[in-house]
Amino acid sequence: MNIDLRSPLCRLLFVLLVSVLTVACVSAEPTTKPIAQGHDSRIDLRWDRSSDPDLQGYNIYRTDSEHGQFEKINPATHQVHVYSDFLGENNRTCFYRITHVYADGSESEPTGVVSASSFAMTDEQLLTSIQEAAFRYFWDFGHPVSGLSREGLTHPRETCTSGGTGFGMMTIMVGAERGFVTREQAAERLLKMVRFLEDKASRYHGVWAHWINGENGETMPFAGPADNGGDLVETSFLIEGMLTVRQYFDGDNPVENELRERITRLWEEVEWDWYLREPGNKRLYWHWSPDQEWKLNHQFVGFNECMITYLLAIASPTHSIPVECYYEGWVGDPENYANGKTYYGYTKPVGSTVGGPLFFTHYSFLGLNPKDVNDRYCNYFENNRNTTLINRAYCEENPGKHKGYSELLWGLTASQNPDGYRAHAPVPEQDDGTISPTAAICAIPYTPKESIATIRHLYHEYGKQIWGPFGFYDAFNLDRDWVSDSFLAIDQGPMGPMIENYRTQLCWNVFMSNPEIKPMLEKLNAASGRP
Repeated sequence: MNIDLRSPLCRLLFVLLVSVLTVACVSAEPTTKPIAQGHDSRIDLRWDRSSDPDLQGYNIYRTDSEHGQFEKINPATHQVHVYSDFLGENNRTCFYRITHVYADGSESEPTGVVSASSFAMTDEQLLTSIQEAAFRYFWDFGHPVSGLSREGLTHPRETCTSGGTGFGMMTIMVGAERGFVTREQAAERLLKMVRFLEDKASRYHGVWAHWINGENGETMPFAGPADNGGDLVETSFLIEGMLTVRQYFDGDNPVENELRERITRLWEEVEWDWYLREPGNKRLYWHWSPDQEWKLNHQFVGFNECMITYLLAIASPTHSIPVECYYEGWVGDPENYANGKTYYGYTKPVGSTVGGPLFFTHYSFLGLNPKDVNDRYCNYFENNRNTTLINRAYCEENPGKHKGYSELLWGLTASQNPDGYRAHAPVPEQDDGTISPTAAICAIPYTPKESIATIRHLYHEYGKQIWGPFGFYDAFNLDRDWVSDSFLAIDQGPMGPMIENYRTQLCWNVFMSNPEIKPMLEKLNAASGRP
């Protein structure tokens, strides 16, 4: 049959057909229903990520009855395909639908309607709920090309972090253990990440940059233009995560076999000894660049978040550093490393006055079990527990008279604040009234009773203000009526693993089972001079 488009009738039919097809294409994506899940005081929604280049975000509509009138509940266009509706009450059933918002301001047809009910949770259920929320940051917000962990919600979308990716790997492992995704799904995602890190991401004597472009693997300078090469400390956090998942995913199948083989190769290619800078040196350098070389000139010494860097360097099967580097490099001046003073009734064996920010007791110990780490000065579980209790007691005393501080509202660590980013600590010059939920949450293996009480307080007292799609927002400051609008990988990442270490010691157990770890600790013990 011949169609003559010169005919007015045929032209009209053609225009109508194109219009119908256009509308169908625009509304095709949102036909899939979201998933609604009830939690304590809230209902979470997840839906398929859109790949439409014209997408600006999403609108979320809610009603309290199946046939009621829907009202938009997000004040601004929502940017991610996860939403948490913090109702602040339980035994409430709500109905939802989602629309896509496009660059021209138009909206798609809504999805189908889903519903869920909020309900009161036990402590164990709430801990699982918090783990799942943090998991979503790495699973749903992970970079779509590389799978790597993005630096933060409000950072450029291509900016991924190597250290945060290590934390994210452990969080994904915990997600598999808790049933948030299947073991097979988790292994596939982790293999995607590891393939990218080996095949695409730039490395500098086996060491990754702090920031990696998640699209192409290129280095993105972090601390100025001279920081355009390897970051040994962030790499150690990444290796800590890799070695943990290497032990967990021990199945005899193509995916898990390849995952383990690639991780072993990458671990063995890290040239820890190169970062001593020259033969005979005992202290590691944080950065090296192919064109700036050692310009940043940053040696690092403890006690801080970097213990894992020295211990992995000693443990390396291919590029190890001498065990003497622990005492002559990491410890350095024993008088500065050791503390031994008592604050608020708790003795602080090592570290700075009053204890420093709490991330010092988290990052190195997501996989490394502090109960098994002893040197001339202390057992590190006891050190970390007392550091936490000092932090809490300082907030309870509240010498700065900050709003809200109490035995239930505490936790000073590195996080965003109203003026940018800072390492908050229990001394007046480093305390501006900013509380970071990650601090008390990640302290739970050391102070379970105190941490759970604070988690409940944060959640029920402030949840409507400080809870978002990936759990607790990064930080808040009641003095200035400020809540961060972001999440950071390095603050969300420790939550799932440290909660799991409290509950089952999963991350500690699998990391410590690596065959390179026990001999390293035996070397450390022999060098300590302890009986």
